[in-house]
Amino acid sequence: MRIERDLLGEMELDDGCYYGIHTARALSNFSITGVPVHRELVLALVTVKKAAALTNAGAGLLDEETARAIEQACDEILAGALADQFPVDCMQGGAGTSDNMNVNEVLANRAIELLGGKKGDYSLVHPIDHVNRSQSTNDVFPTAVRIAAIRMLKPVSEQFARLQSALQRKEEEFSTVLKVGRTELQDAVPVTLGQEFGAWAQAFARDRWRLYKAEERLRQVNIGGTAVGTGINAPRAYIFNMIENLRSLTGIGLARAEYMMDPTQNCDVFVEVSGLLKASAVNLAKVAGDLRLLSSGPRAGIGEILLPAVQSGSSIMPGKVNPVIAEAVSQAAFQIMADDLAVTLAAQAGQLELNAFLPLIAKNLFEMLELLDHVLEIFIDRCVTGIRADETRCAALLEGSLSTVTALTGYIGYDRASELAKYCLKTGKSVRQALLDQGIADESEIDAVLCAAAMTSPGIPGGK
Repeated sequence: MRIERDLLGEMELDDGCYYGIHTARALSNFSITGVPVHRELVLALVTVKKAAALTNAGAGLLDEETARAIEQACDEILAGALADQFPVDCMQGGAGTSDNMNVNEVLANRAIELLGGKKGDYSLVHPIDHVNRSQSTNDVFPTAVRIAAIRMLKPVSEQFARLQSALQRKEEEFSTVLKVGRTELQDAVPVTLGQEFGAWAQAFARDRWRLYKAEERLRQVNIGGTAVGTGINAPRAYIFNMIENLRSLTGIGLARAEYMMDPTQNCDVFVEVSGLLKASAVNLAKVAGDLRLLSSGPRAGIGEILLPAVQSGSSIMPGKVNPVIAEAVSQAAFQIMADDLAVTLAAQAGQLELNAFLPLIAKNLFEMLELLDHVLEIFIDRCVTGIRADETRCAALLEGSLSTVTALTGYIGYDRASELAKYCLKTGKSVRQALLDQGIADESEIDAVLCAAAMTSPGIPGGK
């Protein structure tokens, strides 16, 4: 065991711990969710610390031996070492100070070992004087959140690209499957099943592009601004060189904010990105709901499509298979919408020179990104790619529907089409049979009209 001290007193720590007294107090104070800070945030914080060690050494603020030890400690953690030494709860007070100090202490103690000392001997490498030199939680933590978010955005954008492509393949596959189009859950006009899938693909194309572009909104960082964005205790050489080193280490086109007090105080950029993630979740929930409706039945519902059967649906009803993937996608989407509200509330709650609620913003933003990444993969691989059309069911519902009357108004006029619909309702006959009975059109003319009515959207194979 070893004894460490801070302004509040002493604490005993196990010799195996690489973190120190500040982290130990955070573990005691913030036993809230039981979920530690996201791994990507830890790695981003460590990356910032490595850049700082390089920059401080270059500016003559750290001796080369100490800087090299800190850099090596950073490299080890970035390679996967000491992953269990970052246990601080993701929901915490202090604007991220507990996370920053956790990283400072682990890096300091590992650097001490590399220099031949024992953990806790901060005369060799100090968590604040050396690892945190020229920095503050208030510029380190927001910068790390941005880096982590950018890294997590890329795979999500790629997943949306995959989903768009999967839907477009279905658009092509179902391009000639005529069916009933519905508005307000009532029969409307003939469409093709491919057109429905094409419309969904367009929605996710927008999500893909918006999230791809969202990275640009996160690239401006306040590193070098220290406590409130004025750069107090950070030499000019450090401020200007730090962003260059951080850009080199991350491979991200980061830029120093022109007015560093702004990103230190204001978190609206995270609200903007969160809002884009929420918008994509809205599209996901809508499409998942559509798939559940169209696959309902299989015999007493709409039943126009068949979703892949992935597991038994009931402990009591034999043969029942539920749309569980679409349901899981919807639940993830609902959670993302809820996370967006938390981000919004936390961002507006900032006061004066700092937002103390950035840890909550980070928690929810990373949860949104992780949920999207995971659920999109499941949605594509276990649902969308395996969807089949029940062409017989589509044709039967279209044949029995009055939706084809609308397609005829351009040929026989609205009033005559209305009379035809009234006749069908009264007699129970299909529109096709009524047209034949009244000698208005023959079979080939009816088919031509229906196909022409459904094939009028740009981008549909065979369309105008």
